[in-house]
Amino acid sequence: MIGIVVAEHLPLVRRGLVASLEGEADMKVVADVATGEEALTAVLRHSPEVAVVDLGLPPADGLDVARRLHEEAPGCGVLLLSHDPSPGQVRQAFAAHALGFMSLRVGPEQLAAGVRLVASGRRAVDSELAVAALRSAENPLTPRELDVLRLVARGATSNEIAEALFLSVGTVRNHLSRIVCKTQARDRLDAARIAGESGWL
Repeated sequence: MIGIVVAEHLPLVRRGLVASLEGEADMKVVADVATGEEALTAVLRHSPEVAVVDLGLPPADGLDVARRLHEEAPGCGVLLLSHDPSPGQVRQAFAAHALGFMSLRVGPEQLAAGVRLVASGRRAVDSELAVAALRSAENPLTPRELDVLRLVARGATSNEIAEALFLSVGTVRNHLSRIVCKTQARDRLDAARIAGESGWL
């Protein structure tokens, strides 16, 4: 029997996931929760084989949950679900040590098959998403450029970025110029969007 913790913040969606998985003869949902902290607590308490986790889980997102479970409960495989999946998210999911990544729009059979793969220690990802992720561009940005762009994504000004990273404003502007060029973006905000969708941030 595959023990499962379901972590989804929307009650109706969570109920649907639980009902779908409980309908499988070889699966049992041992806990269903609404937040990242609750997911970690439930996994440590019940020791399930799989945690099915919403990528957009508050307050810590599914990626944070996957990273922490990898460290604190390595025997539990993580299958991340996304409302609006993108190739970049696939890269982020696997970088966070999740074994699976699927859309919340998959059918019950696909979800169950994904859980079985993750429970056996194998990767589970929608084939179209996997191909798109492989085709998506490699990250052209340096670690420092990524630091700058993460602050841009949070709405920081050049002065604020300079202060946070102990750089001169001129150096920040040079970084931003290179970032916009490398990402072929219209401006810094567009560059942050591109980098986020590509899974680089």
